[in-house]
Amino acid sequence: MPKSKAKGEGRGAGGKLIVKQSRSSSGRPEMHCRTLRALGLRYHQQVITINDSPAIRGMLHQVRHLVTVTPAGAK
Repeated sequence: MPKSKAKGEGRGAGGKLIVKQSRSSSGRPEMHCRTLRALGLRYHQQVITINDSPAIRGMLHQVRHLVTVTPAGAK
């Protein structure tokens, strides 16, 4: 009998994402600025590598118009 997956496992969980802040947070709502800071993005054009998780995916969805996301394996 196969093991059931824990919540959060499966599609996209456990991998890494490369996130680039492609647009400035200047003039955006405070919640968007705080979300970018929580992701670790401090500067325009900054690139970070973060672990993929449902919480991170939700944060990226909130600021999807300000960032560019690619899987860490793809170049």
